Amino acid sequence: MTYQTKSWGSNFPTTSSSTTNDPVIVERIGRLAAANAVVIFSISTCSMCHAVKKLFRNMGVNPTVYELDEDPNRSGREMERALIGLIGAIPVVFIGGKLVGDTDRVMACHISGTLVPLLKDAGALWL
Repeated sequence: MTYQTKSWGSNFPTTSSSTTNDPVIVERIGRLAAANAVVIFSISTCSMCHAVKKLFRNMGVNPTVYELDEDPNRSGREMERALIGLIGAIPVVFIGGKLVGDTDRVMACHISGTLVPLLKDAGALWL
């Protein structure tokens, strides 16, 4: 299993009518994603988001979670659109500032045994 190691912002759609490539939103997501070892962009009522958060917590990882639907600055909706434009689904997980992906990618990494090394490399797990 591999994960993305290049700049994730370059994967955004480039259509001018789309808000997913708003440089301010892209820069904010990048800044938030790089600020902690494990970052999850989530929706509070999403069952798949809950499953991913629970997976990390059960592994002893304390992820930083941004509930996009609860953003008091109301930019959560714009970030949600940008992230969905990036990979097509929420939640979106970053480990060590690098995009891992959505629930499917995280679970695939977990099953294949590559998730723990990613977490160790990011300093999120000390086993």
